[in-house]
Amino acid sequence: MSERSASGASRAGLVADTALALLAERGMRGLTHRAVDEAAGLPQGSTSNLARTRQALLELAVRRLADREARVLALHEMPDPRGGLDALADGLALATHRALTGNRELTLARYELALEATRRPELRTYFDATGARFRDQLHALLTGMGSTAPDRHVLSLAAWADGLMFSCVAGSFSTLAPSLDDIRSDLRELLHGMLGGPRH
Repeated sequence: MSERSASGASRAGLVADTALALLAERGMRGLTHRAVDEAAGLPQGSTSNLARTRQALLELAVRRLADREARVLALHEMPDPRGGLDALADGLALATHRALTGNRELTLARYELALEATRRPELRTYFDATGARFRDQLHALLTGMGSTAPDRHVLSLAAWADGLMFSCVAGSFSTLAPSLDDIRSDLRELLHGMLGGPRH
């Protein structure tokens, strides 16, 4: 990568990270090109040069969100399906706990973008496409665990995790984040209920 392209990639990352931070702090109305420039300490017009339209800025934020959440969730590090349901529950619990503790702002930014996507069809398509990576990985994990209805089970598991995270980040349980042990227990109950097998 040339020095110029590396510099461009670095600035794009700074703009995207700043956009996500602004979404978590100020909401969708607080995300403007000017606000990103100011918060990132960039010369006025820098964000507009990188992402000329609001749609382009939102897409940049969504891409960065997907990359950062992939590192938080680290589904590629999940245990081998042959390790059993408890091992999978332990891995998913750790990923969920990371999203609720050290990455609360990132999770909040995701909900801001998800809500905006309900009003912008072009963003909806983009948002869903970037999220497919997570769904596909989870589908493969559950299939490896012997799920006979992986599509339904992926939806159930994702809905449970989203519900928990929303409640604890932006909902009525925002001051009561569950412990890692509690999340692990919940996931073990959920996975054993869906996929069967003896509980330990």
